[in-house]
Amino acid sequence: MKRSRVPGRILQILVAVFLYAPILVLIVFSFNSDRSRVNFKGFTLDWYRKLFENDQVLSALSLTLILAFLSALIATVIGTVSAIGFYNMKKRPRKLLLGLNNIPVVNPDIITGVSLMLVFVLCVNFLNTLGAGFSLGFGTLLIAHVTFNIPFVILSVLPKLRQLNKNTYEAALDLGASPIRAYRKVILPEILPGVVSGAIIAFTMSIDDFLISYFTTGPSAQTLPMRIYAMTRKRISPEINALSTLMFVTVLALLIIINILQTRDQKRKERRL
Repeated sequence: MKRSRVPGRILQILVAVFLYAPILVLIVFSFNSDRSRVNFKGFTLDWYRKLFENDQVLSALSLTLILAFLSALIATVIGTVSAIGFYNMKKRPRKLLLGLNNIPVVNPDIITGVSLMLVFVLCVNFLNTLGAGFSLGFGTLLIAHVTFNIPFVILSVLPKLRQLNKNTYEAALDLGASPIRAYRKVILPEILPGVVSGAIIAFTMSIDDFLISYFTTGPSAQTLPMRIYAMTRKRISPEINALSTLMFVTVLALLIIINILQTRDQKRKERRL
């Protein structure tokens, strides 16, 4: 048995090295005193200082965070309501709509981006003929991010709805609660982990997106991935290493905090039982 486990452990180690070795190299060279991407010539924090002095990067970062927060919030509300609607449908229409919901998830981003761009350009041109004066920018970017985030929220909430006792909602109604109050006080707390997971996924997808943002934005709005792409077309600056390191550490810290909170919550539930 021990011999049979050795190849599996070796494979796990190789996979971990394959996944995290590039990130480790990036973190190390973010502290390199030289621009070299091969030789480490000394420790410095200058690239982090220059990063926070770069107004273009900071502006792109603030726009990206605002966009991710708003798109995640809107997509979570719409996706949660849609998931509840799908759950209460009959089998055939629910199966059909879920199939349509899964298309944006597996659809290549470049197809989604070009399709949304064509729709936005058509709408903007039509509105401009009426004298509205619209253009591609933050508004179209927000609509695009909400559009591709909604399916992920639905897929996160539906499993929690399937785990519910079907008699819970009816019991709340029998005890005098209105339909809205029953959903708010009974159903929502039960599916809240799925809602939170969907919101986190939507927030992450929005921050990470490049292709769809590239096709659906205008010159007035540039996200952080687009700014990084513009920087790498000339020469990869160590500032990008510093920025990527900060983002990785932030995500890692959030994951650790979420896991700790979930573990504490699970222990509390076990003690109550």
